[in-house]
Amino acid sequence: MTDRDKTPPDSLLSWQAIRLAFETPWKARNEIERLLLIPFAWLGFRVIGVQIDKGWKCYGLPILQKHRDSQLTIGSNANLRSSARSNPLGPNRPCILTTRQRGAILTIGDNFGMTGGSIICEEHVTIGNRVFMGANSIITDTDFHPLDAQQRHTTPLDGQTAPVVIEDDVFIGMQSLILKGVTIGAGSVIGAGSVVTRDIPAGVIAAGNPATVIRDIL
Repeated sequence: MTDRDKTPPDSLLSWQAIRLAFETPWKARNEIERLLLIPFAWLGFRVIGVQIDKGWKCYGLPILQKHRDSQLTIGSNANLRSSARSNPLGPNRPCILTTRQRGAILTIGDNFGMTGGSIICEEHVTIGNRVFMGANSIITDTDFHPLDAQQRHTTPLDGQTAPVVIEDDVFIGMQSLILKGVTIGAGSVIGAGSVVTRDIPAGVIAAGNPATVIRDIL
């Protein structure tokens, strides 16, 4: 594989894009479907009040669930892959972004990539720049339901919440689960299938259930 094959074409009208369409026709189909969905995706963002910057791409329509008294902000060049064809890992559901309660704040930085999976915010979720979120992963700042059995009978939706922070340049491997109260430091990598229950420092590889630091990246 050449370096040219590892980088998406700068323009759909370039010779690189034409060659790529000939050699990998499924990618051409993905781009055609993406272009056809632009007005529907744009309307979806506008209608529910999601603030999204320029350069976004949606492969399939995401599911957006925003409380009217919450904030959901996405930076520039977001790449949301919701259709099963859009990634060879085969997302098993669309990208789901939700702010469930009044006052919830979900902030996503520039150049964010997500394939399927969910980001659930009841209090505060902050995602930095250049974060990649692998297929079918979940980030949530809430337990959803109380741990105490009696409390679940009386207030079943009163689970504990704590803010989640994903710093710049983090890569989250597919099928991972990031739980409430967690901070993942800049540049760290979370191995596929991990369950992150505590803070992960910057510049490390962490994996497992619960996730622990395996080694430094450099």
